Amino acid sequence: MTAPLLDRVRSRLVATQAEATPGRVASALRAEGVVLGDEAVLTLVETLRRELVGAGPLQSLLQQPEVTDVLVNGPDAVWIDRGEGLELTGIAFASDSDVRRLAQRLAAAVGRRLDDATPFVDARLADGTRLHAVIAPIALDGTVISLRVPRRRAFTLPELVDAGTIDHSGAAWLEALVAGRLAFVISGGTGTGKTTILSSLLGLVPATERIVVVEDSAELGPEHPHVVRLQARLANIEGAGSVTMRDLVRQALRMRPDRIVIGEVRGAEVIELLAALNTGHEGGCGTLHANSAADVPARLEALGLTAGLDREALHALAAAGLDAVVHLHRERTGRRVVEGIYVLERGDGSFVRAVPALRRLRGRMVAEPGLRRIADRLHASGATVPPVPTA
Repeated sequence: MTAPLLDRVRSRLVATQAEATPGRVASALRAEGVVLGDEAVLTLVETLRRELVGAGPLQSLLQQPEVTDVLVNGPDAVWIDRGEGLELTGIAFASDSDVRRLAQRLAAAVGRRLDDATPFVDARLADGTRLHAVIAPIALDGTVISLRVPRRRAFTLPELVDAGTIDHSGAAWLEALVAGRLAFVISGGTGTGKTTILSSLLGLVPATERIVVVEDSAELGPEHPHVVRLQARLANIEGAGSVTMRDLVRQALRMRPDRIVIGEVRGAEVIELLAALNTGHEGGCGTLHANSAADVPARLEALGLTAGLDREALHALAAAGLDAVVHLHRERTGRRVVEGIYVLERGDGSFVRAVPALRRLRGRMVAEPGLRRIADRLHASGATVPPVPTA
């Protein structure tokens, strides 16, 4: 079975929208003037099914419950992350053409293009898997595919404690943030578990409250009975039909939300979010890319500037609207942990800065000066104030 013949058989099945059954594969082979034995046909059927259904050779990796990411850096470099760092697998493609074909098929399955005119794609597959792919010549060493696997269910807070993400004392303060309807953002670098933690915390919201979630690409799946999920949409090939995050935040404000959640604050929607938090919408939250908690004010400032909001106004909104920052960190071992909980306080020049309230030290959360402000805010809201952790 040569590669050109395999391509022609595949094309015939795709053109007729036929499933890759032994009979249909044998018919396609006969149409090509080729006759194979039963064993060869069955082998070919299995090969075609892997290519035409699911994620092809990557499907077995995506189905492993502990895998969070599958990364393809060319035909013979397939990596996975099980939460403890990257591991090279034994899976390989025959050529870069096979990798490119898989990337194009996955993109086409959700109505997106991936070709020379549009050499990259960022999309969400039907099962919730996040797809990102780049092809040559943009990707110099061959097609690159990144698949982020959604967790089948949200972690509970006790499970995060058992996993070492946070200790019992820190978990109690996280739970208090939700119970007291404090506004917070979860910050951290890529792959630090921001979405995982946020999903867990949203599961603590009382069942009587309505959560409206706005996302660029749907990833949050909180265990909660009343969640409304909105997802942004890119423009079509004619350049029309886009729905931005900023559009959706404005719509969410009109949907009688008890909690507004921004899956990831990454653009001008930061203005609507901060404005909402300053006009009575308590308990709002979201995630934000930042290398450290100290970088959060600068990150918010940069996003505000994209919407034309001046620096002083942005810092004023952040100081008045955000009660806490929960910062995540990924250790060298690959384990994702809560590095600390911070408050935003005005410093010199009326600009806010991150002040630690709780900080992780040798696996335990220890109290810092900013904890008093969170305790005061919880007391004012009528929520139970957890015990202050001792060194």
